[in-house]
Amino acid sequence: MIRLATSADLPLLTALERAAGAPFRDVGMAAIADDTPASPGELAVFQTDGRCWVYAEHGRPVGYAVAAEVDGFGHVEQVSVLPSHARRGLGRQLIETVDEWAAARGRPGLTLTTFVEVPWNGPYYERLGFRRLPVEAQGPGLRAIREAEIARGLDRWPRAAFVRLRRRRG
Repeated sequence: MIRLATSADLPLLTALERAAGAPFRDVGMAAIADDTPASPGELAVFQTDGRCWVYAEHGRPVGYAVAAEVDGFGHVEQVSVLPSHARRGLGRQLIETVDEWAAARGRPGLTLTTFVEVPWNGPYYERLGFRRLPVEAQGPGLRAIREAEIARGLDRWPRAAFVRLRRRRG
């Protein structure tokens, strides 16, 4: 069940993120696996603003997503699922929740940044309808996110911005 995160969830999300990062070690990305997850204080900004959702089982989060607005789009800031709950569609449901949030705000779609070659990143998002967004098509907010990622050394592995436009009805 997906619901808005509560303040009591936030410490659990930090541990969830650490566990969700562990599979990066298996693809030669130990630095990503060891990266410091967002703190409860950092997550509180999203939670208090209604931009943090959890997928809960038996009352405990097993996945979560946080959203922002970047360049007039909804932006998937983070989505993570416990490895023990992977391949069940939880990530897809969380992304669709972010998309519904963005649609309710009149945003034309979603953006995100991710590793291009990691199977549960770039190829996964492409299966969900996301497409790479060339640098020249990125707005200033998305370019700033990418520049910060580059400064952090994340581009040691191929990384890119992606976009998914909402289909118009009618």
